[in-house]
Amino acid sequence: MYVFTLGGNLTILLLVCLDYHLHTPMYFFLANLSIVDMSSTFTTLHGTLINFIIGDKTIHFMACMMQMYIFAGLTCNELLILMVMSYYRHVAVCNSLRYHAIMSHRVCTTLAIMCWLVGFIQVLPIVVVLSTITCYRSNVVNHFFCEPLSLQKLLCGYTYYLELSIYINGVFDATCPFLLTFLPYLFIIATILKIRSETGRRKAFYTCSSHLTVVILLYTTLVFQYLRPHSMINLDSNKSINSKKLFSLFNTAAVPMLNPIIYSLKNRDVKSAMRRRLLFCKSTS
Repeated sequence: MYVFTLGGNLTILLLVCLDYHLHTPMYFFLANLSIVDMSSTFTTLHGTLINFIIGDKTIHFMACMMQMYIFAGLTCNELLILMVMSYYRHVAVCNSLRYHAIMSHRVCTTLAIMCWLVGFIQVLPIVVVLSTITCYRSNVVNHFFCEPLSLQKLLCGYTYYLELSIYINGVFDATCPFLLTFLPYLFIIATILKIRSETGRRKAFYTCSSHLTVVILLYTTLVFQYLRPHSMINLDSNKSINSKKLFSLFNTAAVPMLNPIIYSLKNRDVKSAMRRRLLFCKSTS
């Protein structure tokens, strides 16, 4: 899964960079999403694979804090990029005549930079607080990487307010992008239903299906991983921890691996770009 994730996303990224037919807002943000998926997988699974190979499961405290910060920042960044991609589709379907004026290269670049900045800035306070705490019950993290909630369970003393701030921050980080991601689809569906041609309606739905599939996959795993009721989490502690590990593995390995497949298998532009690159490599060899 690790190899397929890096290979698939790297292929998408190279195709977008090398093929001028893919120099559009849709593929520009898809390239950013591929960078996020590769970085997230490398941050979490790379160390895990090394642990399996050499048998050394130790990690320095500051390296653990850095891993947690990068993972949390990339997750927030991915939610924001998916939100921007939803806005792009809204413009393409509902305001197609002004599409090129609205989604200019400058606007797309600004939106991408804002996603990266906001994603890493908004998770910084909690990481700083956790990194300054020196009292831990144990130095064993019951997870395959330095996941925030697993570290929080090791803290000494009264951690209610820290838990509450992490939960509120998680709800805010997930709810706002969630609403701003799905809200444009209400206008998109309303616009599509007004299209008289059945072929036009099918084409419009087809354009949005891949993005919607990725969004549903990601938010489903995040909800089951972080936003389950407190009573359900405490029902069986070991079972809860193991289920969180499975959802974390799905979120860090399966979802990034599926993204290139979902976006490329049904996409004619990506298939055409792949054929052009293969023919070019064959002709130059």
